[in-house]
Amino acid sequence: MTGPQLDPVTLEVIRNALPAIANEMAADLQRTSYNMMIYEVRDFCTALLAPNGDLISQNVGGVSHFVADLGVIVQDGMKRYGEKEFKPGDVVITNHQAVAGQHLNNIVIYMPYFFRGELIMFAMVRAHWIDIGGMSTGFGAGPTVADPWQEGLQLDQIKIYEEGKLDEKIYRLIKDNIRFPESSLGDMKSQMAACRLATKRLDELFTKYGKETILGGIARIFDETERKCRNVVAKLPDGVYEASGALDDDGLVKDDPVKVHAKVTVKNGHMTIDLSGCSGERKAAINSRTLAGARVAYKALTAPLEPVNEGSFRALDVIIPEGNIMMARFPAPMSGWSAIVPTVVDAIVTALAPAMPDNVPAGHHGLLGGAVVFFGVHPETKRRFVVQSLEGGGWGGRPTEDGESATVSVCQGDVRNGSIEGIELKCPVLVESRGMRTDSSGPGKNRGGLGLDVRVRNLVEGRWNFEHTKRQNCPPWGLWGGKAGEFGGYLMRLPGETEFKEMRGAHVQVPVGAEAIVRTGGGGGWGDPLERDPEKVAHDVREELISAASALRDYGVVLKADRTVDTDATARERGRMKPI
Repeated sequence: MTGPQLDPVTLEVIRNALPAIANEMAADLQRTSYNMMIYEVRDFCTALLAPNGDLISQNVGGVSHFVADLGVIVQDGMKRYGEKEFKPGDVVITNHQAVAGQHLNNIVIYMPYFFRGELIMFAMVRAHWIDIGGMSTGFGAGPTVADPWQEGLQLDQIKIYEEGKLDEKIYRLIKDNIRFPESSLGDMKSQMAACRLATKRLDELFTKYGKETILGGIARIFDETERKCRNVVAKLPDGVYEASGALDDDGLVKDDPVKVHAKVTVKNGHMTIDLSGCSGERKAAINSRTLAGARVAYKALTAPLEPVNEGSFRALDVIIPEGNIMMARFPAPMSGWSAIVPTVVDAIVTALAPAMPDNVPAGHHGLLGGAVVFFGVHPETKRRFVVQSLEGGGWGGRPTEDGESATVSVCQGDVRNGSIEGIELKCPVLVESRGMRTDSSGPGKNRGGLGLDVRVRNLVEGRWNFEHTKRQNCPPWGLWGGKAGEFGGYLMRLPGETEFKEMRGAHVQVPVGAEAIVRTGGGGGWGDPLERDPEKVAHDVREELISAASALRDYGVVLKADRTVDTDATARERGRMKPI
C-alpha cells in the first residue's frame, strides 16, 4: 500500500487530484442546476466516499455542516444492499431522517464507482431542493410541523436507476408529489451528471496510477491529516473546558429555552466533545441527528484551510446520547434541524477560549442567517414561484480585528445570498433595500460584525415563511469584556398599516403590497470597548455602522459636531466609565 510506487510526487498528485474531482463536481452541478438555491446560493456539497463511509474528499466551500452526515448514508446503503447488490449505472436517492437527520429538502444522490469490476468508491451530491412535497416549500416546513410525513416525501435508499435504467414508477411518484417537478427533477439530473463526471475522473486516475497506489496514497493522506490536527490540539493545555448558550424557545412552546452546553476535554493531542448537556429532543421540528456541530468546530480549530477528509476527525471523539436534540430518534420532526448547529459550534469554540485566547473570536450571529422565503402562484402566468435567499449576519470580533459583517454562519461554507437582480427577475417581489443594521454589532476593542435588514415587498398575494429561531435572551456573546451583539428576527407591515410588527410562523398568507423585513443578528465584541481606538469609533459613526449615541454610551468616545474625536472630553469620559 505504501510501496515504491508511492513516491512524494505521486502522493502530491493524489492529494490534490481527489479534492479537485469534488470541486469539478461542484462546478458541473452549479452550471446545470435549475434551482437558485444551488446555482446561486450554493446550498450543496459534493464528495467522494469509501465503501465503509470514510470521507475521501469534499468540495471547497461546500456546506460545512454536511461534512458529518455523508458517511452514515453510505454505511446505511451498504447494509441495505450489500456490496454485491451495487452495480455500475446504479443511482440511489435518499433523504431519510432516521439515518442523517436533516430536513427532507436535502436530497442525496449517489452512485458507485467500480474499477475493473471492484467497488472502490461512491460519488455523492447532497443538494437543497426547493420542494419535496408536504410543507417543505422553501427552506423547509418550519418548527411547527408535527412529523416527517407532514414535512414531505421520505425517500429511503431508493435505486432510481438500476444498471443505467430509470425506474419510471419511482420517477412518476416523485414528480406527482412535488410542486416544482421541473426544477427538482432537473436538479436531480444535475446531481447525477456531477456523479458521472466523478466516475470518469476516477477512472482516469486509477487507470494511470493503479488501485494499490491510489488507495495507499489515500491511507497516507488520512494519516498525515490526523497528525496535523493532533499537533494543533497537543499545543493546548490538557483540561476540561465548558461553555453554554441557548435558543429562546423551540418555536412551538414559548418561554422554554433550548439549552446548548459543550464540554470539551483535551488530553495528549486528543479532543473529546461532549454535548450530553444539550436539551433533549423536542416535539417541535428543531431536532437533528448529526455530529456536525462538533466536527465543524473541531475542523475550524485545527485545520480550517486544509482539505477535509476522514483523517480530519480521527483524533476527535464526539459524545451525543440518543434522545438528545442533536441525536434525535426518528420520527422526531427535523424540519428545522440546522437552527441550533451554529450555536453549538460557537459554544464549543468559546469553551476553548481560555486554552487559546489569541485565536478564539467572540460569538457570531449563531443562526443560519435570515431566510427570505415567499411563494405562491403568479396570477398572470399561473405558474408557481418561490423566492429564496439566505441573508448573513455579523461574526464576532477577533483578537486582531473586527468581525465580518453580513456573512453566513460558520456552518454554511460558501453559501451566499441570492442576488437582487436574480430574485426580482424570476419572482414578483421588489427588494426595496438590503443594508447593514446600525448598532447591531457588539461593542468591543474589536467590535462584532453587523447584521442586515433586508426589506422585501410582494407584488402578488402569497405566503411568507418566518422561521427564524430567536436568540433574544442569549444574544451573540462578547469575549474578554466585549458586549453582546443584537439578535435578529422578522417584521411585517400589511397594506394600510404604519408600523412593522414582529412575525413568526410558516406559510403566512399575505395580500398584495405587504412588506417584510428579514433582520439578522450582529456579532459579539472582543475585548473592552474602552480600549478601542477612538478614531475607529469616529470612523464607524461617519460610516453609519454605529450611532453617535453608541459611541458615547458603549465606547466613551465624545464627538464634535463634525464627527471628529474630542480628545480631551473622550479621556475624561473613559476615565469616568472605567471601573474603580
